[in-house]
Amino acid sequence: MTGMKCRLWTMLAVLAVTGVLGGCGSEHSDTATLTVDERAALADRPVRIKISGLKARDEITVTASAQDRENKPWSGRATFRANAQGVVEPARDRPIRGTYTGTDAMGLLWSMVPANGDPEQAQFIPGYLDGQRSYTVRLEVKAHGRVLARQTLERRWQADGVTHKSFTVAADKIAGELLLPPPDARRRTAVLLFGGSEGGNTGRRDAALLASHGYPTLSLAYFGAPGLPTVLRDVPLEYFTRAARTLAAQSKTDPARIVAWGSSRGSEAALLLAQHQPGLIAGVVVYVPSDRVNPGLPSGVAWTLGGEPVAVADIPVDRVDAPVLAIAGAQDRLWSSAAQTQRLMARLDQNRPRLANRALVYPAAGHGVGTQPYLPAGVRIRHPVTGTVLELGGTRAANAAAKAQSWPQVLNHLATIK
Repeated sequence: MTGMKCRLWTMLAVLAVTGVLGGCGSEHSDTATLTVDERAALADRPVRIKISGLKARDEITVTASAQDRENKPWSGRATFRANAQGVVEPARDRPIRGTYTGTDAMGLLWSMVPANGDPEQAQFIPGYLDGQRSYTVRLEVKAHGRVLARQTLERRWQADGVTHKSFTVAADKIAGELLLPPPDARRRTAVLLFGGSEGGNTGRRDAALLASHGYPTLSLAYFGAPGLPTVLRDVPLEYFTRAARTLAAQSKTDPARIVAWGSSRGSEAALLLAQHQPGLIAGVVVYVPSDRVNPGLPSGVAWTLGGEPVAVADIPVDRVDAPVLAIAGAQDRLWSSAAQTQRLMARLDQNRPRLANRALVYPAAGHGVGTQPYLPAGVRIRHPVTGTVLELGGTRAANAAAKAQSWPQVLNHLATIK
């Protein structure tokens, strides 16, 4: 009898290991279907990811990976538990662990981190600056050491039919790149876009996306490019006027609907342009703005008008005749953009109460509150001009959420310009 019991226990042990008794082998997923609603989409569009065909309550890990313009690998990951139907949807489900927390359809993308280095001082810069119109994100589903499914996403900067033209100081007296929407017969609201104290022409991806949404956009450099000042010093405001008129003269542009769009130090130029050219500027968008004229960088005077320095003082807005949309982060550690936004709004509303001025202030975001969403970015940078490391404030998650929420409102602002 004892021998029979031993043989019985041996058989039970073998059956348990092979999974015949409903052990781990039957509870673990060995197949999955990974679907996305748009495999190829503009880079500012969210996509819905769905993993189905799993075992109920099984644990899986989803990874998103991509390479930046220097071919450095980045990846984001999240571990989920499938529901009773064997389905995982990041737009609905909170990960157990991963590179982000909370329910977020695009968390896998914006939370990607570099393979090496500090993610808080890294920015994912895709290849558009080198002429590429998209970048690829690879999705992979794994469970229990096995790859169950793969899929790829094409994140596009330009829609089909978008064209571009370059301007140089030598030939055109401005430096920039014009992105034009696909051909049609309409004249459209157009955007004159420029960045901050980083210099150069850093807005071309934004310009490509805006053109893809139907807005002719001129991404303008105003220092740090051939033929221009090497630093933010003695930049003539007439330069921006010339660029705005160049944009207004384009065949696809409605000359009565020119929008000045400036970020950080560029917000000063955008507001000054609207103040001194109220008949030319029909709308304003400013990210992390200043309500004051600041000194040049690293020294001297930043702006001139008529050959004279523009004084370091509050930016006058009494002649601004265009609705202003300002986006700021309350945790901005570079300067107090949230407080400056509120002061700017108060002065604008006092002078032009009929205009639809708006402020979008995000409580947990910092200086990295804009612009287009879903690109990974840290909260610390080494300034390309001064070489110093700057704390931008906020968190990666808060900035990502602010970008995702504000970008559609910026597009709506452009759509309402009259």
